[in-house]
Amino acid sequence: MGALPSRFRKERVLIIGCGDVGQRAAKHLVGRARVVALTSSPVKQADFRTQGIVPVLGNLDFPETLQRLAGWATRVLHLAPPPSDRVGEWSTDPRTLNLIRALKKRTLPRSLVYGSTSGVYGDCQGQWVSESQPVKPHTPRAMRRVDAEKVVRFLGRSGVRTSILRIPGIYAPDRVNGTPRERLLKGTPVLVEADDVYTNHIHSDDLARASVAAIWRGKPQRVYHVSDDTHLKMGDYFDAAADLMGLKRPPRVPRSQAQESLPLMLLSFMSESRRLRNDRLKNELRVPLKYPNVQIGLKPMAQKIEPIELAPS
Repeated sequence: MGALPSRFRKERVLIIGCGDVGQRAAKHLVGRARVVALTSSPVKQADFRTQGIVPVLGNLDFPETLQRLAGWATRVLHLAPPPSDRVGEWSTDPRTLNLIRALKKRTLPRSLVYGSTSGVYGDCQGQWVSESQPVKPHTPRAMRRVDAEKVVRFLGRSGVRTSILRIPGIYAPDRVNGTPRERLLKGTPVLVEADDVYTNHIHSDDLARASVAAIWRGKPQRVYHVSDDTHLKMGDYFDAAADLMGLKRPPRVPRSQAQESLPLMLLSFMSESRRLRNDRLKNELRVPLKYPNVQIGLKPMAQKIEPIELAPS
């Protein structure tokens, strides 16, 4: 990313959900701002410190542990997911509510960026989707994200510049489970062309850069699609990945057969089709994509083919 304004160096950035993407974002911030990350794991504290991140112990599921967050941060990057299906209310996100309540107890931050999901749109039957399209979540997972977005927007009415990032599938060769490799090795089928769905993608590094840009440049109450320029159907994506990695392409099955053999979670991704517009990402956040498509992003995993040595004539 380009150099940020000098006054940014005085900022205090709080990262909630400092996993893979959060730590990548922190690399762009450490040295320019004081970076603090909430963690519920004492084991992670030493690792955070080696990265220049100040750890704060707390748990979003227990509001009484969040008192130290109040009044400290000037900027907040909230990447923590809602509880899973088995915890709490199935359609709400108490974690985001607990965080916002803690922040409101003292001086509010100037900006807060929330990492949501493109799943809030539900199935769009392969149509192009802009940020102004109404949400229509079809799964409990997406419903919880819509609930979190509402809580974040409510905070925006208090003067905090809140921005929402709607994020598709995240990948990266150096991310845990960040490529299709394991699924390809298992031979998990994909849908035949007639039944297949469009999917959207973003490399972890580009997502981290967009998150930092939104902290600084995001407009109030604004939604951004953090998606690359890839417009492939799911089966074509796995075919492309298989070709790059020198692996066998996955088998194709009709939807009727997939519904009998594949897990419900996987089927839920196969039941939604949309193509995300990313004009705001480029024009408003001014984030040039380092990995504009999955072919470039997965290139480090390409099979190395030894050149053929020709016998002298």
